[in-house]
Amino acid sequence: MKVYLDDLRSTPEGWVHAYWPDEAIEYLKTGKVEIISLDHDLGDDNRGTGYDVVLWIEEAVATEGFDPPEIRVHSANSAARMRMQAGINSIKNLSRK
Repeated sequence: MKVYLDDLRSTPEGWVHAYWPDEAIEYLKTGKVEIISLDHDLGDDNRGTGYDVVLWIEEAVATEGFDPPEIRVHSANSAARMRMQAGINSIKNLSRK
């Protein structure tokens, strides 16, 4: 399964759309996600951002041995993109141990 987290962009063909971090995390919990592509700004920071998904994956890898999918970022927010990429790098390092 390929999951696309975004509030505005059209979902690419063959991808499952998630509008909020909790939806994306529920898909991740199934263990069937091969690729997840994340936007950061989702229109309501109180409901979360794409970075919240990165944090969830990082914690799951560190504490539960979660096998992370390929993680992509398609956010136009350059500062958030850099922070998300730092989290992804951490996930990669943790999953190698």
